[in-house]
Amino acid sequence: MTARGTQRQKWVVCALLGAAVLAVYWQALSCTFVNFDDGDYVTLNPNIQHGLNRQSIKWAFTTGHAANWHPITWLSHMIDYQLYHLEPAGHHLTNMLLHLANVVLLFLLLNRMTGALWPSAWVAAVFALHPLRVESVVWVAERKDVLSTFFWMLTVGAYIRYAKIVNYPLSIVNYYSALVFFALGLMSKSMLVTLPFILLLLDYWPLGRLEFGTKFSWRLVVEKIPFLLLAVLTSAITFLVQKHSGVVASLTTVSLVDRLANAPVAYVRYLGKMAWPSGLAVFYGYEHWNFYQVAGALLLLAGITVYAVWQRQTRPYLIVGWFWFLGMLLPTIGLVQVGHQSMADRYSYLPSVGISLMLAWALLELIAGRLWLRKSIATAGALAVAACAAATCRQIEFWKNPVALFARAAEVSDQDCQTCYNVGCDVMQQGNFPRAIRCFERALKAAGKNDPPSLLARVHNNLGCAFLEQGQITNAVDHLEDALKLQPRYPQAYYNMGRAFMTNGQPMVAADCFQRALALDQNPVVLGALASAYAQAGNFAEAVATAQRARQLALAQNNTALAKSLALQLKRYQAGGGDSQP
Repeated sequence: MTARGTQRQKWVVCALLGAAVLAVYWQALSCTFVNFDDGDYVTLNPNIQHGLNRQSIKWAFTTGHAANWHPITWLSHMIDYQLYHLEPAGHHLTNMLLHLANVVLLFLLLNRMTGALWPSAWVAAVFALHPLRVESVVWVAERKDVLSTFFWMLTVGAYIRYAKIVNYPLSIVNYYSALVFFALGLMSKSMLVTLPFILLLLDYWPLGRLEFGTKFSWRLVVEKIPFLLLAVLTSAITFLVQKHSGVVASLTTVSLVDRLANAPVAYVRYLGKMAWPSGLAVFYGYEHWNFYQVAGALLLLAGITVYAVWQRQTRPYLIVGWFWFLGMLLPTIGLVQVGHQSMADRYSYLPSVGISLMLAWALLELIAGRLWLRKSIATAGALAVAACAAATCRQIEFWKNPVALFARAAEVSDQDCQTCYNVGCDVMQQGNFPRAIRCFERALKAAGKNDPPSLLARVHNNLGCAFLEQGQITNAVDHLEDALKLQPRYPQAYYNMGRAFMTNGQPMVAADCFQRALALDQNPVVLGALASAYAQAGNFAEAVATAQRARQLALAQNNTALAKSLALQLKRYQAGGGDSQP
């Protein structure tokens, strides 16, 4: 085969991979936003809706909003809002195009490193079309997955050029390009902290630069130090932000024993879902694993690890693929528990490539010298990709809207607290308060010892809101008090408590609640509610002053619609007219 022919095949594969992604994921453009983080990231985030300006860029680099530090991800959402506003199709389009770019880049990188066209194409095709990818691609709030992976691919590409090109000035350019891309990736999602470890694996195979015990090997370790420093710095920032936000679960919430038991089982569950992707859901709650389940998982993982290490000389792709999978999942496996999920489909986005790599090169070795096997293996591989595409199309259907998403989650996740809470939030948004009350009450019944206080506080808060909408003030106040017992620094619960007392004709008690909320979060809506409380109590001087502050804050946040509403409210107070509604 000529070099030109090989090049032509390579670009044909790129075109086919791109066409496959577009064909399968095009239906995602008809999906809506979901009320599971999309509000924090786009639909209810005024900083994103300001678009790109000096103030919003400063916010992106300094905020710990949504319990994360990922300024590049915030900037990408700002650009999308400027282009598409709140039209979800545009936001989904960006995610889809980033995934398409990642697929093509993965194929080109594997082909560049190994020279193996069809195994590289198959790994990229499985990565492109496996249903475990749906959460990362179709969920707007998971932009950080596809965006950080894009920079991950660029980092590895620059590193490969650095490793293969001996020209000194050009190699230095490639090395620092890799560092810049890595920094951008870390500022998109901190899960990329394992990349220095992956570069060492690639040095071993397929780049062939690493030979244990030699001086050259130690130089390869030293050249990863700048990457490692970036990873450590990002890890520290992320941990502090998440700790301050209260999403890092304490040992009293999720015990060390539960974490150690969940980690090996989660690894095996990921392997199971890669092989047979059924029962996929947006949330998997913590489960109790018995001794035999944990021991069985540990034995399986240990067995594969021992075999991969034993075969490192003759089959180096096994140790590289296996440690790729283990290492990349390590930050999310739950030893440092963030949130209250036991695993998540999105966490497998890049780690799954290691398993596909192991399988593809094992099959390549199997058919070497066995021409009669090639057609069978090729057919089986094509059928596996087709099956993935069909399963992905079906999985995207569950993301069409929040009702379908959480109904599916409730169907496959055995009615855990988080799922019932999400269903309740969705039906409450639709105005079905009696059903929302039932969902939130079911969430409380399903709550287990591993469900964090922050989740239970949100359940009580929303249950209180639903009771308030039904005019059941006593029940509303009881649940809002429970929310504040669980999470004393909860401004939304104080705000809703104030609304309850306003409805009950106790404006000064309500004012105290609003002031407590404002002490935690300066929000123009809460300031407007405080002005209403003063007006209801007949204190129009305080009402006017507070409404003016609320309007100024709304203008400072570029919330012109709220500012206009507050301006009308201010005129009523200046005229001595009351306002009983916050």
